[in-house]
Amino acid sequence: MNTKLRGVVHTVFAWLVVASCFALSERAGMGQTPPDPERSAVDMVTPEVDEAIQKGLTFLASRQNEDGSFGRGVLRLNPAVCSLAGMSFVSAGNTPGRGAYGSQVQRCIRFVLDHSQENGFIHVPGDLTRGPMYGHGFATLFLAQMYGMTLDPLVRTKLAAAGKLIIDTQNDEGGWRYMPERREADISVTVCQIMALRAAKNAGIYVPSETIDRCVDYVRRSQNPDGGFMYMLHGGPSKFPRSAAGVVALYSAGIYEGDEISRGLDYLLQHLPRSRHVDRESHYFYGHYYAVQAMWHAGGKYWSQWYPAIRDELVSRQNSDGSWISPTDLAPEYGTAMATLILQLPNNQLPIFQR
Repeated sequence: MNTKLRGVVHTVFAWLVVASCFALSERAGMGQTPPDPERSAVDMVTPEVDEAIQKGLTFLASRQNEDGSFGRGVLRLNPAVCSLAGMSFVSAGNTPGRGAYGSQVQRCIRFVLDHSQENGFIHVPGDLTRGPMYGHGFATLFLAQMYGMTLDPLVRTKLAAAGKLIIDTQNDEGGWRYMPERREADISVTVCQIMALRAAKNAGIYVPSETIDRCVDYVRRSQNPDGGFMYMLHGGPSKFPRSAAGVVALYSAGIYEGDEISRGLDYLLQHLPRSRHVDRESHYFYGHYYAVQAMWHAGGKYWSQWYPAIRDELVSRQNSDGSWISPTDLAPEYGTAMATLILQLPNNQLPIFQR
């Protein structure tokens, strides 16, 4: 072998050695890129987590009333609780009338349909909880997720009417408030409606592009310099729950990268869950429901840090009867529905959660 050829062979061999060492270091965790959510889901949902989920679903099923509502307390007539519980059953692989909790899902659908008014507003007379548009938003989201899983034509009819009510009540700022009226707006109720509209649009319901554009503009104007979100446009501090919702709203509108996303995610990471830490700030489950979705969409390091942290915290905080409740929430049915949804996000069963 001549000198020139020998040099080429040595060079190629050296590069192969470098490449092999790099590959080994990657597998050993040196400079390893965190896995995407779909690839890490199986490993992250441990047997302990699965047991907690099953206990939670058993508790929810035991608390469902014959009319489809849940519990006996102040949230019994709230469509949001029923809808969140229904989505949690579906996240476990159940569909209307099929699966271990198929009958529970069917009753949830019936409860929402039974309380869909002629103008599209989903509201139960006698429900005294604050902010009926929260209930309407979650109920609309639930119907959109159920569309295609049921042969009931009434689902599409009621879904279209519910979506139209949201569109028609958007205020001049581009958002929504507690009542179906074109007056004030806040970031929390607005995100609820954005999620509902996105789900309805994905289900084939017409949603004007200008409605979405105005939503996005409202959310963007609600972001503070620190990356978090104010409650209303006249100003105010950032808070974790509404900031998590704000980031998810941007993702739902098709904004997957940019300064507003990066700043929002970095703000949320300041609130990384700590096992056995009880956060006494209000709206604990609401905030983590949205935060885990934000990290799911972000993937990479965000997901690999966030899901194990909230997973371990929730497992450590589950009550012996399978329920969850925080110091500032009103009912264990609500807390349990939210907690089981959070833990089951890697199942990727609901269209609204799919990346």
